[in-house]
Amino acid sequence: MVLRKSYLDKIIPFIDQDLIKVLVGIRRCGKTVLLGQIKDVLLQRNIPAQNIIQANFESMRFRNTRTAETLYDYIAEKAEGCTGKIYILLDEIQEVERWQIAINSLRVDFDCDIYLTGSNSKLLSGELATYLSGRYIQIQLFPFSLAEAKQQCIENGTYTSDEKLFADYLKYGGFPQRFFLPDDHSITTYLGDLYEAIIVRDIMLRHNIREQTALRNVLAFLLDNIGNPFSARNISGRMVSEGIKTTTATVLNYVDYFKEAFILLNASRYDIKGKALLSSTEKYYAVDLGLRNVIKKSEELDSNKLYENIVYLEMRSRGYEVQVGKLDDTEIDFICYRGDEKLYIQVAYLITPADEEREFGNLERLHDNYPKYVISGDLANLSRNGIIHRNIIDFLLNP
Repeated sequence: MVLRKSYLDKIIPFIDQDLIKVLVGIRRCGKTVLLGQIKDVLLQRNIPAQNIIQANFESMRFRNTRTAETLYDYIAEKAEGCTGKIYILLDEIQEVERWQIAINSLRVDFDCDIYLTGSNSKLLSGELATYLSGRYIQIQLFPFSLAEAKQQCIENGTYTSDEKLFADYLKYGGFPQRFFLPDDHSITTYLGDLYEAIIVRDIMLRHNIREQTALRNVLAFLLDNIGNPFSARNISGRMVSEGIKTTTATVLNYVDYFKEAFILLNASRYDIKGKALLSSTEKYYAVDLGLRNVIKKSEELDSNKLYENIVYLEMRSRGYEVQVGKLDDTEIDFICYRGDEKLYIQVAYLITPADEEREFGNLERLHDNYPKYVISGDLANLSRNGIIHRNIIDFLLNP
């Protein structure tokens, strides 16, 4: 598996710091592999192998280590006889009941450095999270970016061209395991099975949902409508008109569950002139286009929405906070923040003469000095008036 360098670069400065490192992301996005790569970094620093204690709580091997008490006892026993700091790497920690209590106690009782992974965005919320308040950093992982997908294909010997890679990525997304599957049928089957695991295990069982028709239909609708303003009332009305019993409150609960399982990601709307977040009409994007394409209801291919989604994911994976900008009666696709950095992005499939004024004109109305980009599938450089035009493949492969 390719080295997830961008994530390691975020983690390495915190090695041996008195902060718990928490890696979160959708199931099968590569958290376990990244944990292994962190272990490799530790070994390269001459940390004795016996001082690295690792467990994956999806494994039956640890079926008797899924409470705070049994987890603490397991680590304490493994730590006996170790000289110096111990390094604790625990995968899918949400499978352990009251795990926060055990982790806090280990942090207090041992000279240790702790790394955790989880597939739930609310891993560190709720009453038990107070045990770790102010004592952790959280890093979100995503499936492979296009650049990581290219690197994996090169290592696999399957890379042919950037254009073919991009078309494949738009269709099948970036879940790491799918790059090792032999054909389209295998990939589609894998993505379908992964969807079922997320729906059943991370949503239905976790939230004790018995009636699944409405939940599946709401998710399918949202995935069909990535990048469109969200209205729970409109969705519930549509479901009812199709004979599916649901309410606006239920739709809102479902959306929270989808976000919690990382299958959907949101971008809040920001009023640029009013300098305030808007409380309604946020937008949602799929965490992976392959997962979206394998389950969506509509057969219609909306390249504009796919491009918008892929740029959103790219900016999130680069560590930016992403919002949708409202400027009077017009919209800026994305406002991206990272530390002191800020930039604006407009996304289009292809820019026709009729589109050019809209895509560039919206950005030209912004009277500040932050970088402004228009990203599209066009090969010609259409930059104008300080606004940089980038071909989407070039943008994704060459930050």
